[in-house]
Amino acid sequence: MIADAQPAPSLPKGAGSITQTMDNGMAYDPNSTRQQGNEAYSFVSEPRAVQAAGVARKKYRDPSEADQRAQPVNIMYDRRIHRGNTYASPVIPLHAQPDPVEVQKQNEIKRRLKAKRRAEAQRRVRTPDAVDGRKHIDIQTDLYLEELSDKIPEAFAATQTDAFLDRAPSPLYIPQKSGSDVATQVYEGELFDFDFEVEPILEVLVGKTLEQALMEVAEEEELAVLKKHQLAFEEKRNAELAEVQRMEDAERRRTEEKERRLTEQIRLMKEKQDAAEKVAARAFAQAYLSNLVPSVFDSLSSNGYFYDTIEKEVETLFLPWLSGEVDKNMVKLSTARTFTDEIIRRSVKSLHSGGLVAPKNSDASLH
Repeated sequence: MIADAQPAPSLPKGAGSITQTMDNGMAYDPNSTRQQGNEAYSFVSEPRAVQAAGVARKKYRDPSEADQRAQPVNIMYDRRIHRGNTYASPVIPLHAQPDPVEVQKQNEIKRRLKAKRRAEAQRRVRTPDAVDGRKHIDIQTDLYLEELSDKIPEAFAATQTDAFLDRAPSPLYIPQKSGSDVATQVYEGELFDFDFEVEPILEVLVGKTLEQALMEVAEEEELAVLKKHQLAFEEKRNAELAEVQRMEDAERRRTEEKERRLTEQIRLMKEKQDAAEKVAARAFAQAYLSNLVPSVFDSLSSNGYFYDTIEKEVETLFLPWLSGEVDKNMVKLSTARTFTDEIIRRSVKSLHSGGLVAPKNSDASLH
């Protein structure tokens, strides 16, 4: 029996066409590798380079963009792909962090290389500009010319497979019966009495339920009593705390009042003591200074600080001058008397040497 053939599914455009025909009566399965031979597919599209999505690739590269390198698309060279344990957050070691000074040096080197390449591109001899009415175009200089076109060549191809009839539905699978049938009869009440058997179990369940309910009710009442006692205790404790705080405030106020009064009393006593010391000092000063002025004047007068100017001038100027003049006159008088005595002595001596005798009363007269 040959099953009905089904039409093979159509392939997408440009993917090829199926040329093998199923002649063995089996349904074609497009996912089966056994039904596909060596010549199962024939490709009609020409191979072409893979281009990045949204990027138009130029025929020729611009010399000014020669230093621009394409970014690698392989994830093995992508720095954004994490390698290692994916459960823990990556921790960059301190020695792996880039040094700012090194990064700055690398940037400076890259900038110098770009500037050098730009200068070399400017120094490179280029084709002179076209004259008026003409323009430069890119041409091929190879030995074999190739037609260049921006339009990608396209070709259309179609194929049609033979029609297959629908396959008949498979019959329902029923396994083969094995063994022998055996039956038995059980009458009502022969096995067990449900009411009789379930009564003790029900009594146990009801008893346990009532016991548990009574325990829960007792526990709730006990918790209510405990809560009531707790509230009463808290109220009593709050009242005691309030009373203690009131007593502490009263004691603090009494202590502050006592300290204030002691401070005030000490201040008053100190002021009284200062006043008494001031009065005593004033009385002592008055008693001490009552005879101080006369005694000072007397001592100054006795020491010569208060004197008469005329008397002072007489004592300091006139009397010393007068004493000096008297001394000078006395010296002159003494000198004159000495000379006179010498003259008289010489005269008497000369008279004695000449034989003349002086009268006896001559010395007395001289004296």
